[in-house]
Amino acid sequence: MTDDEQFMTHCLELAQRAWGRTSPNPLVGAVIVREGQVVGEGFHPQAGQPHAEVFALSEAGDLAQGATLYVNLEPCNHFGRTPPCTEAVICAGIQRVVVGMVDPDPRVAGGGITRLQQAGIEVVTGVLVEACQELNEGFLHRVRTGRAFGILKYAMTLDGKIASSTGDSFWITGEPARQWVYHLRSGCDAVITGGSTVRRDNPALTTHGLTTHSPLRVVLSRSLDLPLDAKIWQVDEHCRTLLITSPQVEPPPLLIKQLLSLGVEVLELDPCNPLTVLAELADQGCNTVLWECGGNLAAQAIQAGAVQKVVAFIAPKIIGGVGAPTPVGDVGLTRIQAALSLNRCRWETIGQDWLIQGYLPEVVPATSD
Repeated sequence: MTDDEQFMTHCLELAQRAWGRTSPNPLVGAVIVREGQVVGEGFHPQAGQPHAEVFALSEAGDLAQGATLYVNLEPCNHFGRTPPCTEAVICAGIQRVVVGMVDPDPRVAGGGITRLQQAGIEVVTGVLVEACQELNEGFLHRVRTGRAFGILKYAMTLDGKIASSTGDSFWITGEPARQWVYHLRSGCDAVITGGSTVRRDNPALTTHGLTTHSPLRVVLSRSLDLPLDAKIWQVDEHCRTLLITSPQVEPPPLLIKQLLSLGVEVLELDPCNPLTVLAELADQGCNTVLWECGGNLAAQAIQAGAVQKVVAFIAPKIIGGVGAPTPVGDVGLTRIQAALSLNRCRWETIGQDWLIQGYLPEVVPATSD
């Protein structure tokens, strides 16, 4: 590993300290190095706060003069909630800037690099670019498509069941796997489930105390056949719930009135489908959302192109049952040759369970409803 790669790795580690708290902004870390020694570092803590470069420059002080700045994402060159970082870098006397990846945001998109070069600063780009892209895959997808990045997460037995034939699903995986999921949730901006999951499993969909914040919990329901005593309706300042339904459905007045009184937000979308939901959540500042739902909704999300990544736990258990539910319903495929093959797959063991992660082929959303 080169020195540039080593310091860029440190940038990525710093960036992850703000896991789950920066949206709609990306995760960014910055390191300032002088004569081989780190003299300043920082990360972007949340939207509206100073960017990573500002914290690193502040810590470095006069030692930034003639030093090298490492940052995993191109410094901004525009006024947003905060001033442009390029001007701070130039004023500090930084001599060289190493950038992990170019910022795809149209307000930046190479403009930050150009501004630094115009000021006589040497700029190196593309260091650990794949790692930088993966760290901010949700941000990149939202900027490119206008929709949040979708992750389908599920746990199943070795014979492909997410519950028994009677609907019992507690617990398929062990405690280490569940803790891993809580950490994943803490890094996502929203978690989406369907009405059938609320009725069957009564999930809380929080981080279970792992962090002080939980993702926005989204219930997608067209029938509005929902229990009033569900855990997901329990909201507070750190844990919100949004019910999304269709205007074509006549909502039960008592249900909506009681949910609103509990602090649940209610939104009608037309059309009400996975893509419009992801576009709405992107408009609300979400970069990454987690689909934790039943097989039918999972299939709809996959068919619509609303799932980019799959996170699947496989427990070394067999439960059987012809009618036992599976993680993905009918996606319209009838031949093995047409199966959706994940790419960039990796797997590991979490406790006694296997975790497989991979990316679905890109699906071009249909233009019609």
